[in-house]
Amino acid sequence: MSDLRKYGLIGASLVHSFSPGYFKRKFEREHIDYAEYKAYELESIQEFPALIEKGVDGLNVTIPYKKEVIPFLDALHVSALEAGAANVIKSVNGKLIGYNTDVFGFAKSLVPFMKSMALRNALILGTGGAAQAVAVAFDKMDVLYEFVSRSGKHLRYTDLDEEKMAHVDIIVNTTPLGLYPELDVFPAIPYGLLNEEKLVYDLIYNPEKTVFLVKAEAHSAIIKNGMEMLINQAEKTWQIWQQDIDLETHFEWM
Repeated sequence: MSDLRKYGLIGASLVHSFSPGYFKRKFEREHIDYAEYKAYELESIQEFPALIEKGVDGLNVTIPYKKEVIPFLDALHVSALEAGAANVIKSVNGKLIGYNTDVFGFAKSLVPFMKSMALRNALILGTGGAAQAVAVAFDKMDVLYEFVSRSGKHLRYTDLDEEKMAHVDIIVNTTPLGLYPELDVFPAIPYGLLNEEKLVYDLIYNPEKTVFLVKAEAHSAIIKNGMEMLINQAEKTWQIWQQDIDLETHFEWM
């Protein structure tokens, strides 16, 4: 029986995903020879149980399954409960535990800006799982926020007038607009109302600088992509996978 620990990533399209390459380099750099990390593309979340039956020790979860995977889990850590989504799964004694490291990764990447800028009011573009994680991070950091969406009960892009934008300190794109390979699309915010006092943050990391960030930078805004957030998440994920946990505490059983 092999002692090899099996980790991986599930999502709908993983050709250009960050995690497989990151963990490959991490394993080589730190001489970790007891683990492997693979990408598992799933056409539907209904394929998830078959993957679990093959035996995995831990998984990362990306678009579009962060919320859809929850019914297949046995318990949720408080981090996943708060975010309403699970992007990390840990298998413990045959039980699948869902965690969320998006909140941690995003919040940690903002710390330097919190020290140098007055980040009090935010716009979150999108309303999916990543948007909820950003909202939880803002709650913890005492930043007020509003969601912006093309539909639903939230702010519309057409609501972002001069008065609204004047009070915004940070805008975070959590939508897939601009994600490879659709590089020429971008959120329809009023870029002309940006300035050097505003931070524009795109959770996308591929490409390194989306059209969203290019247009924001052209109007003197401070820009940041999602790479540091991903690195923070990856390291937190590894800590979760390696630590011993007590199944009797800190979890909500499904």
